[in-house]
Amino acid sequence: MVTELRVYYEGDKALKPGFHKFLAEIVEAARSQRCKFQLVDAKGTPIQDFRDALETPRDGDVWNVLLLDSEEPHEFQLRKERLEGCDHDSIFWMVEIMESWFFADLDAVNAFFKSSLKEGNPNVERIPKADVLARLDKAAGGEYLKVRHGAKLLELIDPKKVRKAARNCERTFSVILEKLA
Repeated sequence: MVTELRVYYEGDKALKPGFHKFLAEIVEAARSQRCKFQLVDAKGTPIQDFRDALETPRDGDVWNVLLLDSEEPHEFQLRKERLEGCDHDSIFWMVEIMESWFFADLDAVNAFFKSSLKEGNPNVERIPKADVLARLDKAAGGEYLKVRHGAKLLELIDPKKVRKAARNCERTFSVILEKLA
């Protein structure tokens, strides 16, 4: 039984409250199983911190999870980052970048920026990074700032909508929730 779940994420530590709120269902599932939940904002790189955690003995059954942007095919990225030997049920992807998730809940984006973005590609994981960022700049009425805007948007978007629109997000929730059950 897992006694501690540590999620290493890619991005600034200012994103931590947003990820905590976005992952609330996982946080609650962990707590209901008396499993400590910890979001780890990597001080160096999330990949290196994740690898180090896998090699560090801990008391109890600690499950280290890695949440990454994926701008390349997963298999290539696993090899490039020397993660191919890791448990694939411990590595999860935000395809292509975290901000892609925002487009699964345009109501939240439009309310936050007081904008009127129109529906785009319903498969948010297929929106190219440049298009995601350009649309967010437009919604922001200037420059989208990951730390300032992204952290707040993570708190506002509906994870159920994101899970429905992004199969990798759905995989993240379903694999983690199943293992915690």
